[in-house]
Amino acid sequence: MQFRQRNTPAPPQIDLIPMLTVMMGVLAFFVVVTMTLGSEQLIEMQLPAEQPEDEPPPPLTTQPFIVQLDATGQLRLNNAPIDQAALEAQMQAYLERRADNTVYLLPDQSLPYEDVMRFLGEMREVGGDRITLAIEE
Repeated sequence: MQFRQRNTPAPPQIDLIPMLTVMMGVLAFFVVVTMTLGSEQLIEMQLPAEQPEDEPPPPLTTQPFIVQLDATGQLRLNNAPIDQAALEAQMQAYLERRADNTVYLLPDQSLPYEDVMRFLGEMREVGGDRITLAIEE
């Protein structure tokens, strides 16, 4: 009597190559995204310290230096039109008068954020940390 031999199939093989290819693609995607997001240039800002409620706010200057940047990109100094060269000269003179003078930049809210930050950076090259970004309430 002859017995039939049973052929047991070999256990299935898991092919790791496609899974590794997908994982490397995902890893490459995240590396590229991280590198592009990390290369943005930031402007260093210092937020004011919290003041106790019983302490009065510091007095405002009698002659504020407010630079307005309107929606078309035109500059205004205390509501009077001005060009950038004259603005820089007047800003330097204003800041040299007193050590506690501050220049305020009041941009139009429809301007792109990048344009406002670029202009704020240009102003800080002239006035340093005595330039501040103002908002209307």
